[in-house]
Amino acid sequence: MHFSVLASGSTGNAFYIGTEKEKILVDAGLSGKELTRLFHQIQVDPAELSRILVTHEHSDHIKGLGIFARKHRLPIYANEKTWKAMDQAIGKIDLDQKFIFKMEETKSFGDIDVESFAVSHDAAEPMFYTFHHNGKKVALVTDLGYVSERIKKTVEGADALIFEANHDVEMLRMGRYPWSVKRRILGDTGHVSNEDCALALRDIIDDQTKRIYLAHLSKDNNMKDLARMSVEHGLSEYGFSVGERITLHDTDPKEPTALYEVV
Repeated sequence: MHFSVLASGSTGNAFYIGTEKEKILVDAGLSGKELTRLFHQIQVDPAELSRILVTHEHSDHIKGLGIFARKHRLPIYANEKTWKAMDQAIGKIDLDQKFIFKMEETKSFGDIDVESFAVSHDAAEPMFYTFHHNGKKVALVTDLGYVSERIKKTVEGADALIFEANHDVEMLRMGRYPWSVKRRILGDTGHVSNEDCALALRDIIDDQTKRIYLAHLSKDNNMKDLARMSVEHGLSEYGFSVGERITLHDTDPKEPTALYEVV
């Protein structure tokens, strides 16, 4: 099983995970042209994709969904409330491309088992995914106001985690956003801060965990170096040796991470 965080941030999100038999895109929050460019950078042909999974209907996750799915005749999977919320935004999708993926459900796609789980975010019915193949596990967890015990239990034991570190609290408080937006981001249906990311990871990391990708960084209220430093400090205080057994990795809103094989 191999994966790449194609893009992650306030302006657009897309995640690729695949095997020799199955190739899945999660979210399509960039233009079709940009998605094609990102796939070419990791040397994956988008024509070989098997399907698209959707987490929720916010534009930074579905901007290019309709055009990309129509171009490549890809089936789209989302829960019913998300389908209703994004129906007009993505344009006409043929019935034979529309599929329901219920929350808290596990589906088998080729040789990958995908488990969906609920998150607390201000969308219709947001959910994210864990991916299982040959005893290996990858967890994708962003766009959540807080990390519940249920989420921790769902994603623990992952070999690799793509986890939200959206903002630095002080940068957000001192920044230019109106208070209503700040309150949304800081609330229970907003986004996870660097500090809360580290606190959650302390309870999630186990002997299996090797890689953590810090994702969905705010372009206005965070920086890669700051996010990495904050999370590393929080984990080190709890006894995790970052840089040895566990490595932290950046993600970017415009450039994909290198294709990584989970072994």
